[in-house]
Parts: sequence; structure tokens; C-alpha cells
Amino acid sequence: MIDADVQDAINTQIRNEYYSSYLYLSMSAYCESRNFPGFASWLRNQSDEELVHAMKFFDYLTDRGGRVVLESIEQPPSEFGTFLEMFEEVLEHEREITGMINNIYDLATSKNDQATLVMLHWFIEEQVEEEKSAEEVVEQLKLAGDNAAALLIIDRELASRESE
Repeated sequence: MIDADVQDAINTQIRNEYYSSYLYLSMSAYCESRNFPGFASWLRNQSDEELVHAMKFFDYLTDRGGRVVLESIEQPPSEFGTFLEMFEEVLEHEREITGMINNIYDLATSKNDQATLVMLHWFIEEQVEEEKSAEEVVEQLKLAGDNAAALLIIDRELASRESE
């Protein structure tokens, strides 16, 4: 049986992953409304990945004999400014998620919960990839500035992202 504190933290993280999905889906809709299908596709794929993450936590809790209790999900914003501002928000959000996962890791360490520590290793590695991916887009957008042609090239490049 999983420790009650760890169970509560994982339930909260399930909510956080669903919020991430909701946030990226809202960003995707914003990009669609601005006629940038590549940005929209990248964010839609990101939204889908977050759902997979939520379900990994969900399945882990049930596999450990824990109880999943779904918490309410906050409404995400619907306006995001420039693409650079939006992707800086993506990067900051991913860094916050990394911190949340690290906090669960610390809690599991304090509870001597080896199984949870092993499971969290996948998420820790995943967050390195998530932050790197967002940071690459931020850096490209910084280079592009307000150049419409450069934004269209980045949009086309982001459209080619494979969903995982």
C-alpha cells in the first residue's frame, strides 16, 4: 500500500498534468485563431503528452493499491500575446512541473518509498526533454524577432513534430 502523503501528492500531480494539457490545448486554439497551424500542432501534441503523463501517474497509483481522487482543474487563460511570450510561458510552466515532480521525489525519499522513486525517474528524464524542447523554440523565436517570414519558417518546422 502506498503512503497516504505520497498518494495525495500524486493525486495533485495528476491534476497538474491535466491542467498542463488544458493549458497547451488553449495555447493551440490561440495559435489556430492566428492561422499558425504549426505552432498549434506542436502545442496540441504537447497537450496530448501531458494526458499520457497524467495517466502514468493514475495507473501507478492504482497499481500500488492507492486511490485516485480527481481534483478540479483550473480554467487556463485564452490570450497569450506574442509567440515568444507564449513559449516563454511554456518553458516556465515546464520548469514549475519539474519542481513539482522533484518535490514528490523528495517526499518519496523521506518515506523510503523506493517504488515511487523508480517510477519518478522516468518523469525526471522526461522533464529534461520537455524543458529542452521548449527552450529551443524560445531561442528560435528570439532570433526571429518580429520577422514574419522567420515566424512562418518556425511554424512550418513545428508542424513536423511527431506526436509521441
